[in-house]
Amino acid sequence: MLSTMTRRALSSICLIAAAACYPAGLLLAQPASRSVSTAVAPVAPPSSSPVAPSAPPSVAFDAFLEQVRAEAIGKGIVPAVVDPALAGVFPDLEVIELLNRQPEHDRTAGQYVSLLVSADRVAKGQAAVAGNVATLAAVEARFGVDRHVVAAIWGVETSYGASHGDRSVIRSLSTLAYGDPRRSQFWRGELIAALRILQNGDIPLGAMTGSWAGAMGHTQFMPSTYLRHAADLDSDGKRDIWRSTGDALASTANYLKASGWLARQPWGFQVTLPAGFDFAHSGPGFAKRAADWQSLGVATAPGTVWPATTGELSLLLPSGAAGPAFLTTPNFRAILRYNASSAYALSVGLLADALATGHPPQLTWPVDDRALTRAEREELQRLLTGSGHDTGIPDGIIGNQTRIAIRNWQKSQDLPQDGHPSEALLVRLRGAGK
Repeated sequence: MLSTMTRRALSSICLIAAAACYPAGLLLAQPASRSVSTAVAPVAPPSSSPVAPSAPPSVAFDAFLEQVRAEAIGKGIVPAVVDPALAGVFPDLEVIELLNRQPEHDRTAGQYVSLLVSADRVAKGQAAVAGNVATLAAVEARFGVDRHVVAAIWGVETSYGASHGDRSVIRSLSTLAYGDPRRSQFWRGELIAALRILQNGDIPLGAMTGSWAGAMGHTQFMPSTYLRHAADLDSDGKRDIWRSTGDALASTANYLKASGWLARQPWGFQVTLPAGFDFAHSGPGFAKRAADWQSLGVATAPGTVWPATTGELSLLLPSGAAGPAFLTTPNFRAILRYNASSAYALSVGLLADALATGHPPQLTWPVDDRALTRAEREELQRLLTGSGHDTGIPDGIIGNQTRIAIRNWQKSQDLPQDGHPSEALLVRLRGAGK
């Protein structure tokens, strides 16, 4: 099945991955929260260490494709769809490289937000909104999701349709399912889902293109999410998120609605905190009603008023105690379901506000904040665990468990409990371990 080119490509992957094709696995990936999208893709947890392939990589890839073929056919996808889709598939070396160097992990929240909510993106977004007034109004009426939030996701994901990604989705997902052993089952499931989309006839094989991670269309849906939530706004019998702006925007709104979006509620808003504020209130489990936050001295940003909200609000400190603060509603959590990154969800919310008002946000970010490298994040986790605050496996991914560990260590040191993985925190931990 494999050509000489394919065999050479697989050998090259082994070289790129520093011979990690064997016992250590081909790649050690982080969940994608990205500038190149893996939109609305649930992040699969790391699996156990992969078993080393007993055959040369090219032969192993041959066997892998045969397994995928058998699985797909076993799940009701006909050979007439599976065979052309897998014919000639070869590993995409750039996918491997991109998986290993996702730039958003090396940016601070301030850098990330400033990149995604630029004056240029706001201007282009207002033009896109103006050019799709009827479509966005129909989407908002049908799903109850703020049109500016839908447009903001469109802008963040593909710059309003300017850059969908031109890689073969089947090739990208095959590469990842074979080459990322920590999440191979996740990628393999997406590959099967992509084959099912082809069988349904929503898009021909040659037009099924997307990002390096297999995210597709105007708003970068993963295949399994497409199957569950894609919508046919124009009622032409197809859910075409690649070529129909209406279908893509409706699909995004449908996903947000399914994720708990509350109509006529904001995503959140900027606030100011009083002197001596207890930053422990920004931790998990500290959601409060607006009146309760006000009783703690929390106020809206100058020149703004408290929006009408229902339910509880959570405090977000994207760059720690020294940076801007926001109160977020359940709608913020709906955006997080699209991409489990608070910096991403904040960027979408701020861009949506800017599209509505025409003004990019004016935020002051800490000048001395620096994103830790992956090695530093892993060191931070090891030091926290060594001090009695378990972070789980030191994988360099700053998730809830690590942030809780940071807060607990900060509490033990009488420091502001903001949960922020800063360089200053790492330096303190190093000193405490001596």
